[in-house]
Formats: sequence, C-alpha cells, structure tokens
Amino acid sequence: MKESRKSAKDKAPERKLVAQNKKARHDYHILDTYECGLVLTGTEVKSLRQGRASLVDGFVQIDDHEAWLHNVHVPEYAQGTWTNHSARRKRKLLLHRDEIDKLESKSQETGHTIVPLVLYFKGGRAKVEIALARGKKEFDKRQTLREKQDRREADRAMSAAKRKERGRE
Repeated sequence: MKESRKSAKDKAPERKLVAQNKKARHDYHILDTYECGLVLTGTEVKSLRQGRASLVDGFVQIDDHEAWLHNVHVPEYAQGTWTNHSARRKRKLLLHRDEIDKLESKSQETGHTIVPLVLYFKGGRAKVEIALARGKKEFDKRQTLREKQDRREADRAMSAAKRKERGRE
C-alpha cells in the first residue's frame, strides 16, 4: 500500500481571517511585521469567531516592557451576559522579550508607529499581525495610487492584446 504524504504546506495550520486593516498599508510604509498572540476573554473569542472586529483605529503601545493593543473594536457577544467584555478595551499582546525590546526602541524614533494589519485564527488561536511602520506623506500616498493605477492599466492592455491575439488564431 502506498502512504499519502502531506507536504509542509498541508501540515501548516490554515489562517481563518477575521479582520484586515487595508488602510494601514495605504497610510504607512511597512518596515517590519510580527505575528503575535492575544490575551482575550471568552466572549471576545466567541465574537471573533463570528468574524466581527475592526482594526481601523488600532495601534500598539509598549508600557512597562509589555505590548498592548489599543482601540481595536471587538463588539460585545450577542448571547453574552454580565460576563461580556468592553468593546474597545486594551488587550495584551504575546511577543518574545527581544521582539518587544526591538519594537520599543524603534517606535521611539520620530515618525515610527506600530499598527495592526491582520487579525486571524491560526490553529485555533487568535493571532494578530502587527507592523512597525513609518507614516506616509500626502505625495507618497498619491504616488502609490498612481503606480497602482498604472499597473492596472498595463495589465488591462496586456490582457486585451492576448484576447485580440487569440481571436486571430
């Protein structure tokens, strides 16, 4: 009998996306990213499993050598009772000490901040991908949009040429 072998990609736990901060990539230059765990209550986990969260106003702050996630909106769990959580409470991030020290030193530099990019479940555990970022100026944002639009137009032109070529054959 032949054994079916799973590749390394198949063994890796899948990511179940909960929330994404698309505006962060528009407003900031992403310098470095980190994956970290979250300390959550039971009703927060249940609310996240329903796919309800918003990272739009979120940011990370380091206090007393601990990383905290602020302003992330996780709505109250509908079936929760008096044990329900506050929607915008600060949540502790689980990172290695050397990662926290590196983020703390870099975030104190002028113009650097730490923003959440993605909130997801990986192997049954809630994870957040945070990024060390530097704010973009207005002309940087326009330049990024212009490059994106130029790339889109080039792709359209190439696909139209391919369609035209197939039509001739």
